[in-house]
Amino acid sequence: MIDFHFWPTPNGWKVAILLEELGTPYNLIPVNIGKGDQFKPAFQAISPNGRMPAIVDHDVTGAPVTVFESGAIMFYLARKTGRFMSSDPVLEKETLEWLFWQTGNQGPMAGQLSHFVNYAPGDHPYALERYRNEYDRCAGVLERRLEGRDWIVGDDYSIADMICWPWILIAKPLSASLEDFPNVTRWRKAVKERPAVQRGVDLGKEFRRDEAPDEEQRKILFGQNARHIAEQTRRG
Repeated sequence: MIDFHFWPTPNGWKVAILLEELGTPYNLIPVNIGKGDQFKPAFQAISPNGRMPAIVDHDVTGAPVTVFESGAIMFYLARKTGRFMSSDPVLEKETLEWLFWQTGNQGPMAGQLSHFVNYAPGDHPYALERYRNEYDRCAGVLERRLEGRDWIVGDDYSIADMICWPWILIAKPLSASLEDFPNVTRWRKAVKERPAVQRGVDLGKEFRRDEAPDEEQRKILFGQNARHIAEQTRRG
């Protein structure tokens, strides 16, 4: 059994989709990021960066294995199960390139766009333009990659597709458009039609709240600095 520490966000959906595609039994443990669950010592013992998703794999010999960071989790599960990542060294290398690209480029840029669209008080035209352009740049990278191919790596759907897809799914709520990216639009639709993907995105939807975060939640989500970390360490 796997303990899956999760909250319904694009980063959480990545691993939720993979677990549903694998059909792996898991125990869902909500990490309410608006209430600060990610900063509790018990969770930070699993995820030192204080971010979900994270997993604890109990189906191992010896002590349970903890894994944090979405890309590392997906690589770990794909390698362990032998599914959704080719055993061919070159294709495995390409899969890792796209996992690193997503976590180092697409994810952070889309996340910053989401922050200024959904959370930051006041008007921030420069920041919106900056991160919308970066979102489009990353969509363009995927557009070129998907020219003449169905999936990001090789001939098969893989964890490379799963990790890149959630931030593309929500382009419209992020005030971005896929109109200029027909290959990405086609690929987005193909992934969305998979039943396991739909189950992954629906996971924990009862946790969601439509209202904007209040000031206290903003402090929890975005007010962390070195002093806060030091205080949490002392309390832990």
